[in-house]
Amino acid sequence: YCVISQCTADKHPDLCDWNLTWYTENPDFTKCFQNTVLVWVPCTYLWVCFPVYFLYLRCHDRGYIQMSHLNKAKTALGLLLWIICWADLFYSFWERSQNIFRPPVFVISPTVLGITMLLATFLIQYERMKGVQSSGIMLIFWFIALLCATIIFRSKILNALNVDAEVDVFRYVTFYSYFILVLIQLILSCFPERPPLFSEAVNDPNPCPESSASFLSKITFWWWLLGLLMIQGYRHPLEAKDLWSLNDEDKSEEVVQGFARYWAKECTNPKKPPIKMVYSPKKQMKSTNSDDDVTEEVEALIVKPSQRNSQPSLLMVLYKTFGPYFLMSFLFKAIHDLMMFTGPEILKLLINFVNDKDAPNWQGYLYTGLLFACACLQTLILHQYFHICFVTGMRLKTAIIGAVYRKALVITNSARKTSTVGEIVNLMSVDAQRFMDLATYINMIWSAPLQVILALYLLWQNLGPSVLAGVAVMILLVPVNAVIAMKTKTYQVAHMKSKDNRIKLMNEILNGIKVLKLYAWELAFKEKVLGIRQEELQVLKKSAYLAAVSTFTWVCAPFLVALSTFAVYVLIDKNNILDAQKAFVSLALFNILRFPLNILPMVISSVVQASVSLKRLRLFLSHEELEPDSIIRGSLKDAEGSIVVKNATFSWSRNDPPSLNDINFTIPEGSLIAIVGQVGCGKSSLLSALLGEMDKREGSVAIKGSIAYVPQQAWIQNATLKENIIFGREIKESQYKRVIEACALLPDIEILPTGDRTEIGEKGVNLSGGQKQRVSLARAVYCNTDVYLFDDPLSAVDAHVGKHIFEKVIGPKGILKNKTRVLVTHGVSYLPLMDTIIVMTDGKISEMGSYQELLKQDGAFAEFLRTYANADQDVETGADGLHANSPSVKEGKPMENGVLANEATGKPIMRQLSNSSTYSGETGKSLNQTSTTELQKAPTEENAWKLTEADKAKTGRVKATVYWEYMKAIGLFISFLSIFLFLCNHVASLASNYWLSLWTDDPVINGTQQRTHVRLGVYGALGISQGIAVFGYSMAVSIGGIFASRHLHVDLLHSVLRSPMSFFERTPSGNLVNRFSKEIDTIDSMIPQIIKMFMGSMFNVIGACIIILMATPIAAIVIPPLGFVYVFVQIFYVATSRQLKRLESVSRSPVYSHFNETLLGVSVIRAFEEQKRFIQQSDLKVDENQKAYYPSIVANRWLAVRLEYVGNCIVLFAALFAVIARKSLSPGLVGLSVSYSLQVTTYLNWLVRMSSELETNIVAVERVKEYSEMEKEAPWRIEQTAPPDNWPHEGKVEFKGYGLRYREDLDLVLKNINVTINGGEKVGIVGRTGAGKSSLTLGLFRINESAEGEIIIDGNNIAKIGLHELRFKITIIPQDPVLFSGSLRMNLDPFEKYSDEEIWTSLELAHLKNFVSSLPDKLNHECSEGGENLSVGQRQLVCLARALLRKSKILVLDEATAAVDLETDDLIQSTIRTQFEDCTVVTIAHRLNTIMDYERVIVLDKGEIVECDSPANLLQKKGIFYNMAKDSGLV
Repeated sequence: YCVISQCTADKHPDLCDWNLTWYTENPDFTKCFQNTVLVWVPCTYLWVCFPVYFLYLRCHDRGYIQMSHLNKAKTALGLLLWIICWADLFYSFWERSQNIFRPPVFVISPTVLGITMLLATFLIQYERMKGVQSSGIMLIFWFIALLCATIIFRSKILNALNVDAEVDVFRYVTFYSYFILVLIQLILSCFPERPPLFSEAVNDPNPCPESSASFLSKITFWWWLLGLLMIQGYRHPLEAKDLWSLNDEDKSEEVVQGFARYWAKECTNPKKPPIKMVYSPKKQMKSTNSDDDVTEEVEALIVKPSQRNSQPSLLMVLYKTFGPYFLMSFLFKAIHDLMMFTGPEILKLLINFVNDKDAPNWQGYLYTGLLFACACLQTLILHQYFHICFVTGMRLKTAIIGAVYRKALVITNSARKTSTVGEIVNLMSVDAQRFMDLATYINMIWSAPLQVILALYLLWQNLGPSVLAGVAVMILLVPVNAVIAMKTKTYQVAHMKSKDNRIKLMNEILNGIKVLKLYAWELAFKEKVLGIRQEELQVLKKSAYLAAVSTFTWVCAPFLVALSTFAVYVLIDKNNILDAQKAFVSLALFNILRFPLNILPMVISSVVQASVSLKRLRLFLSHEELEPDSIIRGSLKDAEGSIVVKNATFSWSRNDPPSLNDINFTIPEGSLIAIVGQVGCGKSSLLSALLGEMDKREGSVAIKGSIAYVPQQAWIQNATLKENIIFGREIKESQYKRVIEACALLPDIEILPTGDRTEIGEKGVNLSGGQKQRVSLARAVYCNTDVYLFDDPLSAVDAHVGKHIFEKVIGPKGILKNKTRVLVTHGVSYLPLMDTIIVMTDGKISEMGSYQELLKQDGAFAEFLRTYANADQDVETGADGLHANSPSVKEGKPMENGVLANEATGKPIMRQLSNSSTYSGETGKSLNQTSTTELQKAPTEENAWKLTEADKAKTGRVKATVYWEYMKAIGLFISFLSIFLFLCNHVASLASNYWLSLWTDDPVINGTQQRTHVRLGVYGALGISQGIAVFGYSMAVSIGGIFASRHLHVDLLHSVLRSPMSFFERTPSGNLVNRFSKEIDTIDSMIPQIIKMFMGSMFNVIGACIIILMATPIAAIVIPPLGFVYVFVQIFYVATSRQLKRLESVSRSPVYSHFNETLLGVSVIRAFEEQKRFIQQSDLKVDENQKAYYPSIVANRWLAVRLEYVGNCIVLFAALFAVIARKSLSPGLVGLSVSYSLQVTTYLNWLVRMSSELETNIVAVERVKEYSEMEKEAPWRIEQTAPPDNWPHEGKVEFKGYGLRYREDLDLVLKNINVTINGGEKVGIVGRTGAGKSSLTLGLFRINESAEGEIIIDGNNIAKIGLHELRFKITIIPQDPVLFSGSLRMNLDPFEKYSDEEIWTSLELAHLKNFVSSLPDKLNHECSEGGENLSVGQRQLVCLARALLRKSKILVLDEATAAVDLETDDLIQSTIRTQFEDCTVVTIAHRLNTIMDYERVIVLDKGEIVECDSPANLLQKKGIFYNMAKDSGLV
């Protein structure tokens, strides 16, 4: 105080003099104020920031930056500034010595300033050493210093111009040099330093420009544009290679590792025991032996822990991982919330200024400047806040995907059972997305109440108690909104449920599309889908009505609030005058209120959803894991053998009865072991146990060296053939060639379009079952490990191929002869060559020894041999086991006296692969017999042949036709009606506000306004009409949207079902399911909402411009240029943003596909110990996806900052012109125009956001339409050529010069087939894999149209009739028994054409009657997805029953019996002989013994008929057939 009291010896000794500063035409601060406050402000700022900033820099070291010219300049200037300040100080001391006494402030201020300048110089150097390239703290310091200096500068100049003022020359000179140096420092601070030494950015080909951007560029997101993404995106569509690399702190390895560390800590907390899980059966299925229960699905029940705090808290982990960075957003949000209220307050001052005709002009300009500055600052802060939120959200998603992926690789099988593949993928997609959304909202939980309280406080000051009326209305609307939200929630759940059902059904339809086409069942399933869709649309309609009501409340709330408040205000007291200040400031505050009140319910529901997701994630991450040390793996020095198992007992999960009991065996190194036994006796389980996939109860297992595993169902990755075989090891060409040859893959590679560079589709669609198995085998052989476990790999291949593989690979002379080999097999012929044979019965080892020893013992093994040898003479094949294509690993069940016996309790759980969606193994036999033209093999053609078409990213603008299509889908009447209603609503809204401004300008007579009631009445009426219009357009848009989505879905479904088979082979099922789920969902729920918001914000912006023009017509000069800037920015942005969005969604699919693939092959990955590589691949895919997502976040921020500046300019000009024209303007109009302009910013933002949303979402319509315009197969029915009802009456089939190709550009797979099959004849078709056997049936059913020649059945050329007319009349028993989820009855007779009696008869003939009658629901027994709850053999019999029901004249059997055990096979054959006696039967055979008694055999080779005669004659000829018979040991 004493400093200030003797502040200056000037005329104005006070700190502050209002007459000098405010009430004057030429304002200025007192000298005292200048010398103290203005000097100290920047110093205080820097000293307050210093400790925090210093600590921050110490913790965050980014490397060392070398001295640069920029840095030297900054440091030099800092020292100069220090020298100048101290010169001032010494000058003061010198004055003292000259006895000129100045106030103490002349000593204190330069001292403080000098020390601060030293601190600044120190910080400049310290930042350089810690690797800070551009410093915000320093930039702000120089800015504040300059701002304060500018005021003093102006004052000093005014003073100097004053004639009689004394001028202190020395101080003036030092001050001017100080001013210039500070200005230069500020300019230098805007430039970034060079990157630190050893930083990542140096060696990155495309680093993210953010890290090296300057502070200004960062807060305005200018670097995004400089990063050229913008400009590139504008010039030509962006591609993945244009994207920058992610920042280190956003990469998967960083984020996931941090998260995993904290999670592991949390889980190992001593006070938190692991969650107890009980895996309980969900459905009990009664089996034939009523005491055995087959446990089908399992569900995790959490046993409630005793204390509450015992579960590891995922929330804490997320907080620890992402909290510190996220907390910054709290700060920004709080500052922004406080600044929101500066607008209305400045508006109040501005209106007062317009009212007060005597106020000096500069005050108006000051208010305008303040309004603009506040708005700009608010913009910058808000978008920093959003940026932090979005980046946190992105990291959250990365962490969750990474954690779920890593967990999925280690959870036990019992835990896997509790979550289907779909559910786990949902954790990654849906739940991770929920967290991303929440990150942006979570702060609203405290910020919304804060905003409400502040707004109410200011309103109370403005209008007094009558505010309560408005608040009451708001509070009344909250429960209304809450009820709507609750209702919407229930509808949403119902909608999700029907959507899930529909997608599940679609998934099955797409997976079993081939069967649907063969049986001509498309229509029945189309009806099923549309039935579910109908329910879905009903729910959507209800939610549409609700949405209309909620839009109504949302739009009318502010109006009702204003109306009730103003009404109460003017009615309670005659003397309450509604003037411009009160009305418009209140309106501005009400507009602020509207946002938090409406967002709160949304935030709360978002929090609820996220908490559900949190729980699901926590459960998944707490599942029990496989114990890696239950099996001892590695190099054992003193081991007795290569595999040693002692007294081991295994079960599939902790709570299951053991499936394998006291297993004891030792396998010496390099020996060949066979495991044999009846179906379901635990052979595969034994291999799983050795791999450590089962839960070891007791005993010990040791395996010496590395393991390779060939599962029963080949697991093939979506990669090239070569990558599938090499499986991440290094490439050794010589070894690779040897392996391929030994595994008989050479002929297959010849056939494939680009040899071993051919891409294999998902789950190996374009390989036949045998090829998949051989690739899987080749992978194991190539890996060159010590121990090999083979789970029946020979069952899927033809006899001679099996023989070749056994000799060249597995057998005593094969490649692996020095390795330890364990082979599960059904093939009796290989047994004599084994070193040891292990015989299993019911999970125990019943016998063990060499072939001869076991025969002598005459025990179970001898019986097994007798069964198989008698049952068929095919003992030589080794192909009579399970067919690898069986869609599930559950094997056919053993037969007892012709009745299917159920396996011992709970067996099916034990199959380790629950294969959720089955894929027909033959779908793509097609593609492997494709062109043999050697040209395509030429290595010149670099790009490997792609089978599947990736989801392509469309480029360029969405065409106007798409919008037009959508409008047509809605119906043009509704479209135009809704546009008209939108207009009405906005006209009413403008009118009501204009009316309010006229009302506030009413003259005041005797302290009251006249005509209050009229004003109030009209204001209310305008408001109500506005409400009616809102309700109308909301309904129109919602209902229109439902019409559109119904129409588009029916179109899509119809056109997909009408597509030819080739289309499904080319298109991954994921793409199609995506169209039916994601795109249709967008059309259902997103597009109508977005259209509403888009139209709303567009009209709002136009309205605001009209009002501003009405108030100040001069604004017409600036609005067009601003509009131009706006449009330019928008076009620039949308071009890039759209492409980024597309790249993001295209790069998202691989993340999920890869995950799906991993889940299916998890046991193989674990066996080969490749987890690390797969985790890296997954991380890489996630990073690729985030690489496209991150720029799109920044793009949004960039855009928002630019647009808000356009909006802020509108505010600036509206206020400026109001100040200029204040003499002629009424306060009402000023209030109206400025309060409208304050809203413009928000609306502009919304408008661009919505227009780009609309564009990105309307793409869904484009993508749905795209499939409607695909090629179609021939019409289903042709009235003119329809054959008579009893056709075909005899079943005579003639092929005349028939040829077939799979695609236009490929060679013929069948050429000149000429053969006549007479009615009632039984014909077998044989040939090596890929000879064209299946292609013949495809041609017969016109799955592929003929390339040449024709097929004639009973005189009708089949190419001339409708597809359904053809397919209904021929029956096929397909190779893969595909069942659909639904009742058994629906699976047999989807059109409900047959009576129950007929169905029972067919079941009896198919030997299923006993089984079905033992089921609790009989014919209504629910089959699970893909028929999982029946064994493969039973499914095959169901297919037989289908054929018996249809009883057509022509029956085609496609290797139908490869998947059943021999006894079932005999049953099927005898049924066919008796029931189809007078029908034509065409059988494609793998096992020759099935067709030895047929009348004729056709032998195909390379697509041509080479032999055709009775089997006996062919054997005499000693041709191809003879050789095959010889291989099979029939001769």
